[in-house]
Amino acid sequence: MRVHTPAYPSRCLYMKSKSPPPNANHPNIQTRAFFLSLPLLLPYLMEAIEFPFLNQEFDYTHLLNLLRDMDSFGGGDVGTGGWNSPTSKRLKTEEGGFVMQESGGDGFEVGEDPVGKSSSGSALRELFTSFVFMEEGAKELNFQEDNALSDANSQRKRDRPMRDYYQSQSNAYYMDQLSEMSQSPPPPSYYSATAPPATLAVAAAADDQNLKKNRESSSAPARRLWVKDRSKDWWERVSSPDFPDAEFKRAFRMSRATFDIICEELDPAITKKNTTLRDAIPVHQRVAVCIWRLATGEPLRLVSKKFGLGISTCHKLVLEVCTAIRDILLPKFVHWPAEEEKLQSIKDEFEAVSGIPNVAGSMYTTHIPIIAPKVDVSSYYNKRHTERNQKTSYSVTVQGVVDNKGVFTDVSIGWPGSLTDDQVLGKSTLFKKANAGLLQNNTFVVGGSGYPLMDWVLVPYSHKNMTWAQHAFNEKMDEALRISKEAFCRLKSRWSCLQKRTEVKLQDLPGILGACCVLHNICEMRGEEMDPELRFEVFDDEVIPEDCIRGSAAAALARDRIAHNLFHHGRGSGAAFL
Repeated sequence: MRVHTPAYPSRCLYMKSKSPPPNANHPNIQTRAFFLSLPLLLPYLMEAIEFPFLNQEFDYTHLLNLLRDMDSFGGGDVGTGGWNSPTSKRLKTEEGGFVMQESGGDGFEVGEDPVGKSSSGSALRELFTSFVFMEEGAKELNFQEDNALSDANSQRKRDRPMRDYYQSQSNAYYMDQLSEMSQSPPPPSYYSATAPPATLAVAAAADDQNLKKNRESSSAPARRLWVKDRSKDWWERVSSPDFPDAEFKRAFRMSRATFDIICEELDPAITKKNTTLRDAIPVHQRVAVCIWRLATGEPLRLVSKKFGLGISTCHKLVLEVCTAIRDILLPKFVHWPAEEEKLQSIKDEFEAVSGIPNVAGSMYTTHIPIIAPKVDVSSYYNKRHTERNQKTSYSVTVQGVVDNKGVFTDVSIGWPGSLTDDQVLGKSTLFKKANAGLLQNNTFVVGGSGYPLMDWVLVPYSHKNMTWAQHAFNEKMDEALRISKEAFCRLKSRWSCLQKRTEVKLQDLPGILGACCVLHNICEMRGEEMDPELRFEVFDDEVIPEDCIRGSAAAALARDRIAHNLFHHGRGSGAAFL
């Protein structure tokens, strides 16, 4: 009799109809029956039992395929019978199948050759092993999901304070906006141009009510964004009217009245408006940061601590105020005397001091030490300072012409320190203006031995074996040159940032040096006296060129004539050589 099993439509299990199989209660027979019924019972078990690692839509076809690949459902490891039983025999049937015949009885027929197939014990172990692997995989998946969930929870806990902070800041910002809106009510077009008056009134009342609720619900005080609390005790104490004038002058190198004049001049250029995020820094504090930085030369870290501002803010204020001083105050306080009366007065004062006529100014060039620049290093190398300091030095030049009171009438700033005095003069604006006719009527500018002798530049004799008249002329020249050297001495004494190596970028340095010259003129014009303790001696930076007498022969004759008149007809030390 042929019996078809629904779970295996492609397979058949043949049973002899002669007699029932012997030993129906044998364990191997029971095992065969269990596996025969397992494909029929498996769907019902899936519906009745909820496995922790499977759902009702689980595809169990791989289990059925595993059962299809079983070559036998008999017990081959223990007991008798089965394919591996020594007492069993395989007989080929007429239908092409094989008959499992045990001793003393008939056997079962199956439709394919079971040779090489695994036994029922190994199949059972494979089935259980697959279930174990599936359960372990489900446990590993659950473990990974739990870890991911735990990490997400811990990350949310860490981010909660930051989210709360930004939420509070946002609430404060929105409250500021609402308060401004409440102070200035919106125009009628804010609501609707076509809405009736009743609708507009209802909308306005709703806005007022929402604003009141927001104010009541916001328990945190209104705090402006991006402002760090810093101590401003020193600046508040200095800016108060009760602060002593002597201490104020020592800190800023000028009196309070001069400081106020500078603030008034710069007010239109550096005033900033208040914003929703922060209040603008007052003009007096902006100017004070710049002047205190130039006067003391202290690093920006100490400037920030003194004024209660950020380091980058202080650096930005210094550059902004210096730029405003250069653009606004430089044309007003540093210029060549245009009036003939003013120029003649300066000539008379120089002649009274030195005895040399027609001198309109005294010229000197000093060097400001800098850090090694990133480009064109050799141009800024200062050989004279390197030999004196026994350390490689770099510098930029400041050439200035002063009147009889030590006030700058012309400045040329920022040329590399490797240039000599005559090279710096040749690159200056004064050189171009003088050759264009600025200095006429035998008007001279006196300079040191590093400058060339020209029609409008008067320098001392520098050759050997000089005459008595030439020695007398050099002494008179020293008196005129002392005025410019003293002016530069007060410049560096008043503004200590010029005394040591500056770390300002090379492109920003001319603005700072120009601001120092302008502030020096303001202090000199207003009679601000220097504290003797702050005096700084200027090093002699003269570099005598190889061609010490350069220019026309007329310039040399004019100098000889002046020297002769001083020695024979003038007053002073010329008579001491007789």
